[in-house]
Amino acid sequence: MPMIRSSRPQALDPADSADTAVQDPRQRRSILVAVCIALMAVIASVSGLSVAQPELSASFGASQTEVLWIINVYTITLAALLLPLGALGDRLGRKPMLLAGLLVFGVASAAAGLAGSPEVMLGARFLSGVGAAMIMPVTLAVITSTFPEEERAKAIGVWTGVAGGGGILGMFLSAALVDLASWRWLFVLPVVLVVVAGALALRSIPNSRQAAEHRFDTVGALTSLVAVVGLVYFLHEGPDSGWTAPATLVSGLIGVLGGAGFVLWELRSAAPLLDVRLFRERRLAGGSMSLLAVFGVQAGIFVVLFPFLQAVLGWSSLHSTLAMMPMALLMMAASGLAPRLAPRIGSRATMATGILVSAAGLALMAALVSVTGGYLSILPGMLAMGLGMGLTMTPATEAITSSLPHDKQGVGSALNDVTREFGTALGVALLGAIVTAGYRSTISPKLHAIPPHIAETARQGIANALTTAPTAGTQAQALKLAARDSFVSGWQNAMWAGAAVMAIVFVVIAMPGIRRRSQAVETQSESSVAPQQASGLEDLTAKR
Repeated sequence: MPMIRSSRPQALDPADSADTAVQDPRQRRSILVAVCIALMAVIASVSGLSVAQPELSASFGASQTEVLWIINVYTITLAALLLPLGALGDRLGRKPMLLAGLLVFGVASAAAGLAGSPEVMLGARFLSGVGAAMIMPVTLAVITSTFPEEERAKAIGVWTGVAGGGGILGMFLSAALVDLASWRWLFVLPVVLVVVAGALALRSIPNSRQAAEHRFDTVGALTSLVAVVGLVYFLHEGPDSGWTAPATLVSGLIGVLGGAGFVLWELRSAAPLLDVRLFRERRLAGGSMSLLAVFGVQAGIFVVLFPFLQAVLGWSSLHSTLAMMPMALLMMAASGLAPRLAPRIGSRATMATGILVSAAGLALMAALVSVTGGYLSILPGMLAMGLGMGLTMTPATEAITSSLPHDKQGVGSALNDVTREFGTALGVALLGAIVTAGYRSTISPKLHAIPPHIAETARQGIANALTTAPTAGTQAQALKLAARDSFVSGWQNAMWAGAAVMAIVFVVIAMPGIRRRSQAVETQSESSVAPQQASGLEDLTAKR
């Protein structure tokens, strides 16, 4: 009888990584510090430039569209190249890929800080995105390939804490640099971080790589690039240009077609870039869904939180980012707590608990927020969100990376990062749209006493309303109050929507797994073969 080989992808086996695990605790700490510093440089550059939009526009004489492209080209390039470069890191060696990425990223950051025109800045930000895509997946792959199984979860917890809280910390440092010096100093921090990370990586990180038995999946890499660029651009441009704008629709269509082409090719490829059959595994699917929801909600919160702090409460950029720090710090602490909690109650229970706490935080922010209550009305919800996101991110990240084989950890890490980027873009687009719709529907009935041209400007958003309010004469104060109340109404709609999404994800994650019928049949078949073999052996013995 011919032997039947299972085509089911094999998950990460602790024995597979035993030969690459670093046993020296001091070297492991040095490795962890190196990859977290490198990750911090990448994460801080995603959000840091957002606080310097007016300064960029004034320095270059650039339009708002050009400034947004300077900011977004980095994110789009990073998201598009994560999977291909993560796979190349597996094949060429993770340490060389990390060092090359740090070099590209550092040079590009220095060029951005010295840029004298929008075109040079765009090119520098594009190269920064390329370098970031070389760095980000390798940082997590280095952890999963060098830390022994008993220490891996704790290290992933530190990594996820930096990945989650690093954006807020980066925005705070960026706002401080803009207030105290110049926007050009924003690029000094990444250069310094790159130099430190590079020195530590050269000294402490061992190289690891995949034994390449097949050609690189070029078609899979190209189709994934097309899919990610199309879909991320669609989500970025939809809220600004309109969801029915030709460029938005075309990019969305290209993204969908690219995604379909990627899936079809990977299903038939002998050596796929990412074996999409892996998503049949509940662990990988659940981890990906959790990260998508958590980062979508986190990004959506930022969309509404900063306008609330700046436009409603009248705080500066630096003050507003400082107000976010309690949530970031609790998130980072909870990311370190999750690996200690998971062995006691289980990874899935830890992830589900985090999602439930996050949903409660969103509900608190929706129920308690008010113009008169100010910052204290949203602080309890922010703290609950930080705790919940921290508890969710570590087990979700570990679920993704542990679902892939040892030689595909770069791809697994890239999948984790792409999920985060998609979640961020999706959260900004959807929750931002809900806030805008709620604001406009609430403020429109309150503008009957406002001159029509001023009312039309006020409907566009709270920032526009507050800017044009002084021209409303005796109605100026009433317009400001109406805009702030309307924004809070839109905020509540978005928070309730986010809470509903998290509740759905909680139900999906918390549901007990359903065993596949094929697995049951396989188990039954194996159990029936054993008695038959035993019976045959007894007959043979009796004949002898």
